Amino acid sequence: MRKKIKKIFLTGIAAIIPLGLTIYILLFIIGIMNKLVKIIPARFHPDNLLPFHVPGLDLIIAAVFIFIVGLIVKSYVGNKMVALGEDMVSRIPLVNGIYKAIKKLVDAIFSEQNNSFKQVVLIEYPRKGLYSVAFVTGESRGEVQWKTEQKCINLFVPTTPNPTSGFYIMVPESDVINLDMTVEEAFRLIISGGIISPEDMPDNNGDKDK
Repeated sequence: MRKKIKKIFLTGIAAIIPLGLTIYILLFIIGIMNKLVKIIPARFHPDNLLPFHVPGLDLIIAAVFIFIVGLIVKSYVGNKMVALGEDMVSRIPLVNGIYKAIKKLVDAIFSEQNNSFKQVVLIEYPRKGLYSVAFVTGESRGEVQWKTEQKCINLFVPTTPNPTSGFYIMVPESDVINLDMTVEEAFRLIISGGIISPEDMPDNNGDKDK
């Protein structure tokens, strides 16, 4: 009886964890989108203009707003406006560094080319004997490289289940283990907390690796 209860309990966990992580990520995204709606003055908010409440209206408005912003930025005029705004931000001390770091990270995650994350690697972190998946962001340069005895590379070690946060570390190139998985596969592995491993991911023919 005890084994049967344990088996049912573990089956429940196996079903809840993927669903729970998916809901967590969706709620995180929805929370950000809902905050975008707050920029609309209260008197112009649809809930105050319509005689009835529409469920999910905030989410729809946020999605439409994001889509419109995307169209504007894609246009020639919008692109110039963004460049002008970034130039103004680059002249503000402290804000400049924060903005550039966040922008590079977001571009790396959402860019179609994903050029910022060049390679997926394994490193012994946070201590010897424990391994973490990391992304190579480039070679260490300048003073930080000159003062180290070995050639180092820049790595971003993401956190689970939110890979937009993590740690920047410099590791000797000889201590890095290169992986064959793609950046996209690595993100799925990290977001799922290891539930979805590369062996479970469909290959180009839609079949699972054996």
